Amino acid sequence: MDEAIKRMTQEIREILGPHLLGVWLYGSTVLNDFRPGWSDIDFIALTDGPLTEEQAGRLLPLRQQLSALCPDNPYYRCFEGIIAGRDEFSSGRYTRLVYWGTTGQRVTDRFRMDVFSRYELAKYGRRILGNDKAGLFILPGREELADGVREHYETIRMHAVRTDEKLYSCGWLLDIARCIYTLRHHDVIAKTEAGLWALDEHLFDDEMPLRKAVMIRRNPLEYKNRPEIREWLCSLGPTVQKYADVLENELLK
Repeated sequence: MDEAIKRMTQEIREILGPHLLGVWLYGSTVLNDFRPGWSDIDFIALTDGPLTEEQAGRLLPLRQQLSALCPDNPYYRCFEGIIAGRDEFSSGRYTRLVYWGTTGQRVTDRFRMDVFSRYELAKYGRRILGNDKAGLFILPGREELADGVREHYETIRMHAVRTDEKLYSCGWLLDIARCIYTLRHHDVIAKTEAGLWALDEHLFDDEMPLRKAVMIRRNPLEYKNRPEIREWLCSLGPTVQKYADVLENELLK
């Protein structure tokens, strides 16, 4: 992974030249919770001005190009994040940015970073190129964190009524545990750590699903193709909603 991060950074710098201010990592990579087969390499790269059309065009397919050049290194396809102008990132109003996501990449003028990511970036983000992050990333306060949890709760109620065979289906349980931790401690921790914390605190009446989710999270590649795991993942909708009931009660406090 370190080799992929170094090469990716070099390629981005080659395209942007002296306009590149810095590249930072956040998320599971810096929280010591990166799990091959599940996790992404979350990053942000900022420039001293808006991206040009030519720069965006060269950056857009970069992770696919590196994956093709280095087929034995699986980490290039894991990069997710944005490349944008510093001032535009600070204001939230974009002329042009490059977005790499789970389902693909695009050049766009819209992007919104969720509060968990903003908190991780401001508090735990790791600079791998450029100047210090001082003044660039503002740590969200308690009310912002609480609002982010409420928004995530509403997403769970809307989109996690039914689940499929993807491993992320049991990730909803870890997300709920992390949301409760955030409400109680006004901080953001890794998903695996949040699941273990919730088990220690006995937050949920039925702990078996969360124990199973932590087990899968720790070694996704071992479990992703097991038929019995896939069947279980597809049945998780009602369980996720019961766990969401606990989160709802926590929000009401």
